[in-house]
Amino acid sequence: MALIRFDGVYVEFGDKPVLADASLAIEERERVCIIGRNGAGKSTTLKLISGTLIPDQGEVIRRGELRIGQLDQSLPPASDVTARDFVGAALQPLRQLRDDYEARAAVLGDDGAEVAALADVQASLEAAGAWTLEQRIDRTVTDLGLPADTHMSALSGGWRRRVALARVLVTMPDILLLDEPTNHLDLETIDWLEQRILGFGGSVVFITHDRAFLQRLATRIVDIDRGQLVSWPGDFKHYLKAREQAWHDEDERNQRFDKRLAEEEQWIRQGIKARRTRNEGRVRALEKMRDAFSQRQKRAQSARVHIEAAEQSGRKVVQMHKVRYSYDDTPLIDNLSLTIQRGDRIGLVGNNGVGKSTLLKLMLGELQPQAGTIKHGTNLEIGYFDQLRRDLDTNKTIAQAVGDGGDYVTLNGKPRHVVGYLKGFLFSPKRILSPISALSGGERNRVVLAKLFTQPANLLVLDEPTNDLDVETLEVLEEKLLEYPGTLIVVSHDREFLDNVVTSTLVFEAGGKIERYVGNFSDWLKHNRALAAQALPQSARQDARASAQAATTRKQPTKLSYKDQRELDGLPDHIESLETELAALREQTVADGFYEQTFETDVAPVLARIDDLESQLDVATQRWLSLEDAAQALRSR
Repeated sequence: MALIRFDGVYVEFGDKPVLADASLAIEERERVCIIGRNGAGKSTTLKLISGTLIPDQGEVIRRGELRIGQLDQSLPPASDVTARDFVGAALQPLRQLRDDYEARAAVLGDDGAEVAALADVQASLEAAGAWTLEQRIDRTVTDLGLPADTHMSALSGGWRRRVALARVLVTMPDILLLDEPTNHLDLETIDWLEQRILGFGGSVVFITHDRAFLQRLATRIVDIDRGQLVSWPGDFKHYLKAREQAWHDEDERNQRFDKRLAEEEQWIRQGIKARRTRNEGRVRALEKMRDAFSQRQKRAQSARVHIEAAEQSGRKVVQMHKVRYSYDDTPLIDNLSLTIQRGDRIGLVGNNGVGKSTLLKLMLGELQPQAGTIKHGTNLEIGYFDQLRRDLDTNKTIAQAVGDGGDYVTLNGKPRHVVGYLKGFLFSPKRILSPISALSGGERNRVVLAKLFTQPANLLVLDEPTNDLDVETLEVLEEKLLEYPGTLIVVSHDREFLDNVVTSTLVFEAGGKIERYVGNFSDWLKHNRALAAQALPQSARQDARASAQAATTRKQPTKLSYKDQRELDGLPDHIESLETELAALREQTVADGFYEQTFETDVAPVLARIDDLESQLDVATQRWLSLEDAAQALRSR
């Protein structure tokens, strides 16, 4: 039985249906990514799965005793609660149930019904691992490398994200829900998160705009298309190819239908003689065709982005010589010499807190170096994404913000109505009258980009432009940036975006060095260099060491938890089943004539299933080894 199943789900907001007669099933150990443009219903789908939203029609069916954990999109608060206590708070309901059981057991009499009821509670507590809660918290905190006794207020955003994930994982959910989990995370934390999700034994349903994250994790894509949840087995690259073919087939079917409809309309409009002899069955068939045509939903209009370029700048854009800059005696930029020339397309790569934004502000003259010199080239017209985001007036409507109060923007020297321009950024005429304060994060980013691209610039500086943007808008943005003739500087943790738009990287590496490399992010990875990491505060490092030592002195369990033991017992059969299916499919691929079949319908599904099975087998094998090691360690105590 599926963990979750949607049966004819319909959800409407106002007079707009978001999901219409939608069906979906989530199976065990799947990693499903839900994609779609902003506002299509991705977060709505997660809310339906979690049970925080009830459909207007249809049913969401959950398997009995299903545990669902969700990593919130927002970071946990920077409070005085320690990391360990924050994680452990997720088990408070189970801890309370255990305490209630012990209190009832202490005064238990001879009443048979009471004894039976308490035995049922005991069985539930056993299944939930309620007798080893403190050990489970310690193990989770240690496995995720968290500073247990450090207050949340002393941790950076990336570390608080790690603590938040630990709080979800400690509940041992069957399904893990993630809504844009990589937003505002640095590269080190994103890599850490990927590893943790790959090692998670349950199912994962997630939403992300990070295509590298999506490609690495997803075993199935669910695309929200015109109110339907359309499943595409396989990874993201396979989905893109399959969707393109599906769209092509849909267009051909519509063209054949439209041609046939036109012929029938011409026939029905013939003269009196034709009307006297016309076939009534053919008339009824025409009426059905007209109804089908009126019900057809067109695919959503693609984004259209225009970037207004200024006249060419001088050959040298920015020249830095032995620049130094420190915060609180911590050197961020140390003896940096750098020349940016016209037409350069540079990606700034580094973890949070290492100085990327400081370097940008030095380049743009918002900060002055504490040592060294910075010179700017001639005829510079700068467009700065982050500055516009900071200056966005949330009381204005979208049209007022982008058009500066006017009805027209100027593109290529010609006026264009702001409504038509904003349609290209996927805003409806009704939506552009909404105040900025009512917009989602992705919509605000689109407003800033729309405003930025009306301003002529020959140096574009984009500081994290991809946050909250849907995949389709990202792809269109990339295409236009590739056509942009000016100089481009991009700060981003989106690896796919960097790979697609930059031709050199400026990397904040371990050891405090800032090095420039030819090529994109993937090219830098080939050098096997490490990024500079923002370390824990000194107090947090001390707390981490102390908590690790304390954990070894606490009473430790002598055997695996009930759930882990059940999982360990079942893994050999699961691995054998995967290997058997994988061997059978591999035999198919070496059989005569296999690759002579139709690729889309016969070859591609087999290859995609092989990739999926190989991924599942890797995860299952690693999980089995991990549980075996843990069981052996506990037995040896």
